[in-house]
Amino acid sequence: MPGSPGGALVWGSPWLDPWGPRCFILHLAALLLYNARHYSANACLIPICSLYGAAITTVEGIGNTKSRIHPVQERIAKCHGSQCGFCTPGMVMSIYALLRNHPEPTSEQITEALAGNLCRCTGYRPIIDGCKTFCKVSRSKFNNQNCCLDVEENPSSLDKEKVVKLFTPEEFQPLDPTKELIFPPELMVMANDQQKRTLIFHGERITWISPVSLKELLELKTSFPRAPLVVGNTSVGPDMKFKGVFHPIIISPARILDLNLVNYTKNGLTIGASCSLALVKDILENAVLELPRENTKVFCALLQQLKTLGGQQIRNMASLGGNIIQRHTTSDLNPVLAAGNCTLSVVSLRGRLQIPLNEQFLTGFGNAILQPDEILVSVHIPCSETGEFVSAFRQAQRRENALPIVNAGMRVLFKSGTDTIMDFSIFYGGLASTTICVNKSCQSLIGRCWNEQMVGDACRLVLEEVSIPGFTQDGRAEYKQTLIVSFLFKFYLQVLQGLRQMYPCRYHDMPVRWMSILQDFQTRIPQSSQKYQVNPEQLPQDPVGRPIMHQASIKHATGEATYCDDIRAVDKELFLAVVTSSRPHAKIVSSCALFKMAHSKQYFHQSNFFYLLQVNCVGQIVCAVVADSDVHAKRATVKVKITYEALEPVILTIEEAIKHNSFFDPERKLEQGNVDEAFETVDHVLEAGEIYIGGQEHFYMETQSVLVVPKGEDKEMDVYVSSQHPTFAQELVASVLNVPSNRVMCHVKRVGGGFGGKVTKPAILAAITAVAANKTGHAVRCILDRGDDMLITGGRHPFLGKYRVKYKLGKVRAADIKSVTESSFFPYPKIMETALLRMDNAYKIPNLRFWGHACKTNLPSNTAFRGFGFPQSALVTESWITDVAVKSERQSGSNYIFYWTNSLVHIYTDGSVLVTHGGVELGQGIHTKIMQVTSHELRIPTSYIHVCETSTVTVPNTRPTAASIGTDINGMAVKNACQTLLKRLAPIKEKNPEGTWREWVREAFHQSISLSATGFFRGYDTNMNWEKGEGHPFEYFVYGTACSEVEIDCLTGDHKNIRTDIVMDVGCSINPAVDIGQIEGAFVQGVGLYTMEELTYSPKGVLCTRGPDQYKIPAVCDIPEHFSVSLLSSSQNPRAIYSSKAIGEPALFLGCSVFFAIKDAIAAARKERGLPGNFTLNSPSTPEWIRMTCVDQFTKMKWGGDCFK
Repeated sequence: MPGSPGGALVWGSPWLDPWGPRCFILHLAALLLYNARHYSANACLIPICSLYGAAITTVEGIGNTKSRIHPVQERIAKCHGSQCGFCTPGMVMSIYALLRNHPEPTSEQITEALAGNLCRCTGYRPIIDGCKTFCKVSRSKFNNQNCCLDVEENPSSLDKEKVVKLFTPEEFQPLDPTKELIFPPELMVMANDQQKRTLIFHGERITWISPVSLKELLELKTSFPRAPLVVGNTSVGPDMKFKGVFHPIIISPARILDLNLVNYTKNGLTIGASCSLALVKDILENAVLELPRENTKVFCALLQQLKTLGGQQIRNMASLGGNIIQRHTTSDLNPVLAAGNCTLSVVSLRGRLQIPLNEQFLTGFGNAILQPDEILVSVHIPCSETGEFVSAFRQAQRRENALPIVNAGMRVLFKSGTDTIMDFSIFYGGLASTTICVNKSCQSLIGRCWNEQMVGDACRLVLEEVSIPGFTQDGRAEYKQTLIVSFLFKFYLQVLQGLRQMYPCRYHDMPVRWMSILQDFQTRIPQSSQKYQVNPEQLPQDPVGRPIMHQASIKHATGEATYCDDIRAVDKELFLAVVTSSRPHAKIVSSCALFKMAHSKQYFHQSNFFYLLQVNCVGQIVCAVVADSDVHAKRATVKVKITYEALEPVILTIEEAIKHNSFFDPERKLEQGNVDEAFETVDHVLEAGEIYIGGQEHFYMETQSVLVVPKGEDKEMDVYVSSQHPTFAQELVASVLNVPSNRVMCHVKRVGGGFGGKVTKPAILAAITAVAANKTGHAVRCILDRGDDMLITGGRHPFLGKYRVKYKLGKVRAADIKSVTESSFFPYPKIMETALLRMDNAYKIPNLRFWGHACKTNLPSNTAFRGFGFPQSALVTESWITDVAVKSERQSGSNYIFYWTNSLVHIYTDGSVLVTHGGVELGQGIHTKIMQVTSHELRIPTSYIHVCETSTVTVPNTRPTAASIGTDINGMAVKNACQTLLKRLAPIKEKNPEGTWREWVREAFHQSISLSATGFFRGYDTNMNWEKGEGHPFEYFVYGTACSEVEIDCLTGDHKNIRTDIVMDVGCSINPAVDIGQIEGAFVQGVGLYTMEELTYSPKGVLCTRGPDQYKIPAVCDIPEHFSVSLLSSSQNPRAIYSSKAIGEPALFLGCSVFFAIKDAIAAARKERGLPGNFTLNSPSTPEWIRMTCVDQFTKMKWGGDCFK
C-alpha cells in the first residue's frame, strides 16, 4: 500500500521497462539512451521476476543510524514529519526518487511525488515542510531568515513571547547529488554487452516468461493464448491477490523494443504499448511545449487525466497498453483516447491491423474484439486541428489517486470559421461495464450552432440515450445522471470560451458567475504557520515546553524502527489466517476443512476456541487455519466450507433497527431545566430536525498484528501485539489458555497507529493466535490484510440525531435531542454515555434534554475511535445551532469544549536512565514526552534517557492508552518515580554539590542505595450516576476553535479547503511540536470523517469499501492551502502534569468547520436559485451530497430555452 514501510526506489537498466528509460525513436532515427533513471514504486505490486537487471534501493539503503542518515531522512524527522512512523519510509523514498531526478524540485513536483502516499497521523503539513526545504525558493527564504515556517509572536506581549521555530533549517546537512549511490556498473555492462535472451522463471505454481523480440512474443501468445501480458502488474497483480484469479503462465513483454518505441510525426504521436504512464505524461508534456496550441488539444486532455490517475508510483509502473486493453469502465484515458480518434496498432502472426479506438472496441463488439493471439503494439494519438476542441472530465471521491465515479472525454469539430458542429463525440466511463459512447445524441447535433438551445437539447438527448439502472452497485444513479449533463455543460462553456478567444467580435463576454466553472481545483503546496508560547526565563537545558523531535523519528525515517511484523522469524514459526462469516445473520450448521495441503498444519474450529452457534454479521471470525507460510494459510482458508441456516431478521441500518425495535438496554437520558414546560411557551420552534453521521474506518497504517511465542516450560507465552491495551491482551490470552496472567508476557514496542481501534480488538486476535501456538507448540504469527482488517474490526459508531429546538430572537431556550447509535451486535455503552455527556459542547442551554439509544444490527461490532462519540454528538448539536441561526438570519459560531497507572525508572551506574511506563507509543509522542518529564525531574540531558517497550512484565495492570490521557497519567507516575529517586540521591548531592550526575549515581551504588523506583498515579476522581443524572465525569476541559474557508464546484460536488485557522488551548504544552502535530493530524482526520470517508455495505451486509481503492482517507490534496495552528498562550491547568492538557482527541471535531463551510457554500448557491437555506446535509458531505443538494436544472432534469439563465 502507498506509504507502507515497503516503499522502494527502483533503478532501471537502459533496456528494462518499466524501470528504466526506453529506447526512443525520434523522427524514425534510433537513439539509445544509456543512462539510469530513478522511479519510486509500490513494492507490493512489483513481481520479483520483473526486476532482472534492475537495481533496487530501499529506505535502509540510503542511510541509517549506524553510519549516516540521508538529508531526506533527516529533514522529515527533524521537521516533525513522523508520528507513528509506519508511513515514513514510503514518504522518504518518494521524495528521494524525486531528488535523484530533480535535485532542485518545484513545489508542484513535491506534491505530485507525495500524491500516492498516505498518512493517518500528521495531517501531512510537517512532511511537506520537510520536503519544501529542498526547493530552491524555500532555501532562499531560509537564508534570508524570512521563512513562512517561522513563527513570530507579538514582541510587545505581556507574556514576553519571542520568535521561535519548530525546527532550524540552518542545521540541516546539504543535499549533495555527487554523494548518492551510483547505478551498479556491472548491471550497466550487462545491459550494454549481454546478448539479450529470453528469461524464464519457475515458481511453485507460476511460470514467468520474458521474451526479447516481438516475434517470440507472438509465438508465445499463440502457444499460450490465455496467458496475460504483464508490464506494471497494476491490474493482473491485484486480481490475483484479492480476487483469487490464477494464471499458471505469465508473459512479460517489457523488454521488447517494438513495444517501447515513440514516434513523433506531423500527424501526431505513436507511443509503444509498454510505455509507462509516467513516460507517456513526460512525452505529452514535451509535445505540448513544442507544438502549436491548436495541435495539442488531445494531448492536453490526456495530461489532465494523467495528473490525477493513480499516484506517481502507479504511473511509474502501469503501462499505456494495459490501461487500454483492460477496458475498465473506470479508465480515465479511454474516454479521451476514443473521443480524440486515436487508433491502435495490433499485430499477430497473421499480420498487422489498425483498429480505431472507438465504441466498438471499447464494448468488444464485432471485428474490434482482440483475438487471444493478438498483441497491442502501439497507440497513435493524432494532433488536433483548428476549430477542434477536446476536453476531459472526472469526478471521484477524492481529487487525486482515486478511481472516478464518472469520467468523460468530449470532442467537437466546427466547420471552418463558424460555430457550426461538423463532428461531435462524447464518451463516458463509470456508467456501465465499460466506456460508452452517446453516438446517437452526437449525430443528431451535427449541423447545429454552439448555443444555449443546443446544449439544452444535448443534455436532454444524452439523458434519453444513457440508461442508468435505478439501483447501481454503488447506489449513485441520480448523481451519475447529474454528472453526465454537468460535464456536458462544462464542456459547452469551455468551448464557448475558446470560440470567444478565436473570434472575440462574435461573442459577448461570458457571465462572471460562469467563469469559475472553467477553472478546475489545483493542488498547491500549502503555506502554514504555527504559534506557541515560550518562557524566556526557562533554562536552556530544560526540555519541557520545547519542540523536541520525536525520540524515534530518525529510526522511522531510516526504516530501522521495529513493528510487530518486523520481529525476526522464530525457528519453525507458523502463520495463522482467519476464516470469516459470509452471512449477516445465520446459524452455523457445520464447518469442515476440505483440503489436504502439505503446507497446512492445523484447522481450528468450534472445539478449539470458537464456540459459535450462530454468526451475527459478515466478517465475524468463525475459525482459523495455520500453515508454514502466510500465503499457504490464506490459500487454505478458501478450502474451509461452512454450512449456514439463515436467520431473520437481517438489520443493516439504524432505520431498520428502529423499525424492528432492535435496541440494547439501558436507554440513557440527561436533562436540565424543564424542557416540556419550556416548549409550552412557544416563540419559535424548529421541528423535526435530523442529521445522520456515518461511520469511519480507523485506517491505521499498520494492520492488526500479533506474534505468540511459547517459551516451552511452565506454560509461559510471549505475546508481541500491536495493541493500545497490552494488559487486556494478557488477560484474555491467559483466560482462553486457562493459565494465570503471570504466565503471559505481553510486549508492545510501538504501534503503527491506533486511534482507538487497537484497544480491545487486538486481544481477540492474540487469543486466537495463542490457542494455535499452544496447540502446535510453535510460534504463530497473524498479520491481517487491509481488507480483512476493515471487514473484521469495525470502526466509529454511526449516529442518527433528531431534534426539536425552541428559540427566541436567535437565543435557544430549550432543546430536545434524541440520538441513536449503531452498535452492531455488541453493546458499547461508554460511547453513548460519552456522547451524551459532551453533547452540549460549548453552549449553555437553560432547558435541555438528551436521549441516547444504542441499536442492535447485523454489521461488524464497532469500537472506540478518536473522540469516543463526541465528534458525532457535537455535530448533531452544531447542526441545530446552525439551523436556528438560519431561521433567525443570524451568523452561527462553532466553538468546542471539551484512571490509574504506574511506572518504573532504573538508574544504572554509568548514569544512564531506563524508563518503562504503562503507556503505548502510537505516534502521539508519549515516549518523547515521558523522556522530557524524566529529564526535567532528574535534571539530566535527554541523551541519558531511554524509554523501553511497554510490557506487562515491567509495568503490570496498565490502563489502555486512549482518550488522550496517556501523558496525563503516565507522566505523573514517572514524575513520582523520579522524585523518589531524587530524594534518595539528595544526601549525596548535598555532600558533593559540585559533583556530576554520574558521580552521584556511582556513590549511591557504593552506599547500597536503590537506584530503581516505581511510580504511581491513582488517576482522576471522575464519576457519573446515570440514574440520578449527576456526577463529576470530567477533570478538566479543553477549548478550541477553528475557522475554515472552502470553495465548492456546484456542478460536480467537488470542494477545496482554501484556509483553516485553529486556536487550541493545550494548557502549558510539554512539547509544542508534538501537540501541534496532534492538532493538525486530528483536524485532517476530522475532515475525513465529515467530508469524504464513506463506508458502504451491500444489501447482504458485506462491506464494499475494503481497502484504499474504495475507502478514501484525506491525502496531500485535501489539506488547507493555508494552514495555521496557534496554541493559546498563558493557559494553565493545575489538574495535569506541568499544567498541560490532553490534545490527541479534541481537535478532531474542529474538522466540522469544513463541513459547515461547505454547508454555507451550498446555502449560498441555493439562495441564488431561490431555494430555502435550511436543508439537510448528512455526514460525510461527499461530492454526491454536495452536488445533489445544490439543486438546479441538472438535478431536476428539466430543460427549456432559458434553463441556464
